[in-house]
Order: sequence, then C-alpha cells, then structure tokens
Amino acid sequence: MLRHRLRDEINAGLVGIVAEGTDYTTDLAFTVAGEQDRVRLLPVAGAGALQNAKDVLFARGIDFGIVQTDVLDDIKRHPPFPGVEKYVQYVTKLYDQDLHVLAGSDVRSIGDLKGKKVNFGLRDSGTYTTAAAIFGALGVQPDVTTLPQPLALDKLRRGELSALVYVATKPSRLFQDIRPDENLHFLPVSGGLPSDYTAATIISEDYPELVSKDAPIDTVAVGTVLVVYNWPTDSERRRRVNRFVEAFFEHLNDIKARRPKWHDFDATASVAGWTRFPAAEQWLKRAGLIPELDNATEHAQIPLDREALFRQFAEYQRAREPGKAAAERQALFDPTQREALFREFADYQRTLKTNTGTAQLDPKQREALFREFAEYQKGRSVVIAYREASADH
Repeated sequence: MLRHRLRDEINAGLVGIVAEGTDYTTDLAFTVAGEQDRVRLLPVAGAGALQNAKDVLFARGIDFGIVQTDVLDDIKRHPPFPGVEKYVQYVTKLYDQDLHVLAGSDVRSIGDLKGKKVNFGLRDSGTYTTAAAIFGALGVQPDVTTLPQPLALDKLRRGELSALVYVATKPSRLFQDIRPDENLHFLPVSGGLPSDYTAATIISEDYPELVSKDAPIDTVAVGTVLVVYNWPTDSERRRRVNRFVEAFFEHLNDIKARRPKWHDFDATASVAGWTRFPAAEQWLKRAGLIPELDNATEHAQIPLDREALFRQFAEYQRAREPGKAAAERQALFDPTQREALFREFADYQRTLKTNTGTAQLDPKQREALFREFAEYQKGRSVVIAYREASADH
C-alpha cells in the first residue's frame, strides 16, 4: 500500500536522541539531516541525565543519549541489571559542563552550607549526581532539596534557600538575569575531588554581573558522552544507528562550528570502563585518527611484567580508599566493580614499563591488558586486591 510505503520511507533513517534540554540536540539534528545521508534525528527532552541513560536502555524510539561521565560511572557502580555495559556503548566524548554553586551573601564557602538548605536539582538529573559526589567528597552534608532550577533560584532570591547547585555549559541562561544588587555569588569549589572531575574556572566574561575581572571562581567540570543502544547486528535499528554515526563523523567540522562548546571535544578520547560503538571505532580507524591493528597485534599478549603491574594496581586501589586495611578495601568492590576500577587504572596508567622498555597503550592494548588481568584473577585463589594484606602485617 502507498500509505505503508510512505511510512517506511519516512522512518527509514529516523533515530531518536534524549538529552537534558534540546538546544544541542536540535543543532545536531539540523547539521546531520540531509538527503545524501538519509538520516533524521528526533530530539527528545529528557527528565534528567540518569533517566536519559535509562531511556537509552529501555524507552521505545530512543537510540542515543547525551549523558555525563559521572552518571555513567554511577550506572557502572549500581547497574539496573547485570551486564549493562553490553547494551550501552559510546560514540564519542563531547563537551564539558561546569559546576555552578550560587549562594546568598551570608555564605562564603562550601563548608558554610553544612546543614543548610541547598538545591541539588531533580533527583535523576546530572546535577544531582554531580552535587552529591562533590559535597560527599568535601565532607559537607547540606539539607538537600530537589526542586526544578528556576523555582530554586526564586527561593534563593527570597532567602528560602542558602544555595543552589547547577551543572551546565557556561554561560548558563539560568544566571543571566541576576542583578548585582541581589547579592548572590558563586562559591569556589576545589580540593580532593573524585577523578571524574577536572579543574575549571568561571570568569567575568561568563557572567559579568556576578564575577569580577580580578577574581575568577575555581570550580570543576564534568564531561558528557554521546551513548548509543547496542542494537543486534542484523537489525534495522542497528542499520539506522550506523548511518547516523557515519553522518555524525562526516559532519564533525560542521557540528563543531554550530556552538562554542562543540569546538573543544576530542572525538578520539576514550571513556574508561565502556566500549566504543563499532561503527564509531571503524570510522575513526578509516580516518587514521586511531591506530588500525591487524588481528595478530590486536590479540597478542602485551609483554608486561604482570606481577609488577598488578602490584601497582593494588597501590592504586589503596590510594582510592586511604586509611583502610586491605580486608576493608577488599569488601568495597565486588568483582564487577573491581574490573571497572582496573579498566580505569589501565587508562590512567598510560605509560607502563614492559620487558623491553616503555610502551604507550592504545585502547585495544588496554582491553587486552584488562583481559589478562581477568585471566590472572581466575587463575588465583586470592585476587590482587587482597595481595597487599601481607604488606599490612
């Protein structure tokens, strides 16, 4: 029937993407759309970064999502079902978002917020995940509210809240109408923070009414990732997703030109603990942006001093939980969590001593190294995390 044929034509290249807000994804949709690519992207406004990840896993019509890196780590630590990483893969790391902590005039530091009302945003939002991690790392426990950010800003202006936390690209529209006479200001954020976050600065050019030129505000940034559902290889949805990934990379320069934040991301950057989607991996290899390994190299054993490396991993794990005995640290990680931590360690440990010198590990070698570690654990009655017990006695 004509109606069925027209419906099939319309849906042939249609894929769905979910993100907090649709500004970026609408730009992305306009950039990749075209007859030559037979791709159309349908942006969906998400209900929060954690919910976005769940939507990619479970919601009909959603193929892609933009998710914060710390939210991905949270999903890894608390998976909705075993083996979740087989169903969600990443296409590329994207732009960073900055942590904003806006407070009233009576609050001068994060420490002043202990026991006071602070809005972390909606419970499934990326802001909530980041705020909980940052305040937890700093040892500050506020009285947390979970209001929509515009409502929280109104309450902060009226003195009903002491501060609000918001993760967004800067300058954020939420703060653009704040006047100097409202006596609101950003709090600096620094110190021993989790590895998901990098140092960042809020400057006067971002918010001229809130930040003076001679007093930039230290804060942290969190990365975002374009993730995709790993549809079965021979499915129509997989073919649509592959076409979008191809179009995304073919239009990469056009995408980066749309907004300032798109300029910064490195499409070759890896996401520790997660697998790059095959169509993305293949495109980057064809473009010569990541090395193309032959089968022999890809599956070869890496000539490492494994005993020394795994001792280094024990030290790395010790550093993650300082002050705890080996037995206590052992209990902190189930096998899946320990494997994820080792992936992070292998990514962090970019230069390693081999039997013949120093080697720079590419992503495939890191995966092979992880497989070695998994086999190493299987063959031993005690895992490496426990090995340090003898050093503790």
